[in-house]
Amino acid sequence: MSLVETDLLVLGAGPTGLFATYYAGFRGLRVAVVDSLPELGGQVTAMYPEKAILDVAGFPRVKGRDLVAGLVEQAATASPTYLLERTATTLEHHDDHVLVGLDDGTTVRAGAVLVTAGIGKFSPRPLPAGEGWLGRGLAFFVPSFEPYRDKDVVVVGGGDSAFDWALHLEPLARSVTLVHRREAFRAHQRTVEQVRASRVGLVTRAQVTALRGGDRLEEVEVVVDGEEPLTLPCQAVVAALGFVADLGPLQEWGLTTSKRHLVVDSAMRTNLPRVFAAGDVTDYPGKVRLIAVGFGEAATAVNNAAVTLDPEAHVFPGHSSEG
Repeated sequence: MSLVETDLLVLGAGPTGLFATYYAGFRGLRVAVVDSLPELGGQVTAMYPEKAILDVAGFPRVKGRDLVAGLVEQAATASPTYLLERTATTLEHHDDHVLVGLDDGTTVRAGAVLVTAGIGKFSPRPLPAGEGWLGRGLAFFVPSFEPYRDKDVVVVGGGDSAFDWALHLEPLARSVTLVHRREAFRAHQRTVEQVRASRVGLVTRAQVTALRGGDRLEEVEVVVDGEEPLTLPCQAVVAALGFVADLGPLQEWGLTTSKRHLVVDSAMRTNLPRVFAAGDVTDYPGKVRLIAVGFGEAATAVNNAAVTLDPEAHVFPGHSSEG
């Protein structure tokens, strides 16, 4: 069993965790980062690397992969220890530190823990008609748009991911059809209006009931309420039906939660000593789940953790542009 010693242990290597890593280095802290995924960037890298992100200050439009690349470069100034493809399983409190056990047998001795786990471990909701088609025309994520060039694509879902992917695929696919079981959509109204103004076909009050073909997908059957089934030519289906997510072993640590989120105070402290949280995983009155908000919470958490580690330190260290 190996032992890693650090001042701050960050659980989650998404955008919030990466910015927290940089900021810990700015405060002069040693930092280690744990993530269950094999790559840095969290959900952005896993699901939305080509997606244009529009709500990060200073970047009118930035691709997910480019944002992550910048955050990784920034975090590198802290010389972090990355512990990827590992999951934190146990937490043990001591007077001046905590011990966190990982699923590979590693123990991390840290002065404080910062949870930036986003929605936790996630898995896509299945498309019932798609059983057996994964990798043969069915996908749950769109990490690259080029494989969809000149194909007939059916996107299933009514949320932001479904509409974003339909918009991004429209310029290069032969056709894009978005199928949703209701007439109302969960996606942002602006994105819905953009899709309506594009050549993307919208089929509502409908479900994909069958995928057909040989080695590869050739067509799908769509049933609209009260109508005869439609058969659409299709070589690719993107099932954007959301995710089933949970915080995994963290739920056994005694953290106060609210609907799978960690309750924090204005200093980003959880109910457990030396355990902080930031980003989408947190909950408090007025919480807004945006990457931009997570960045601010990360700085707040790290600054308050620094005082926990050294009571003589100041919560506000000065601006990073100084000195």
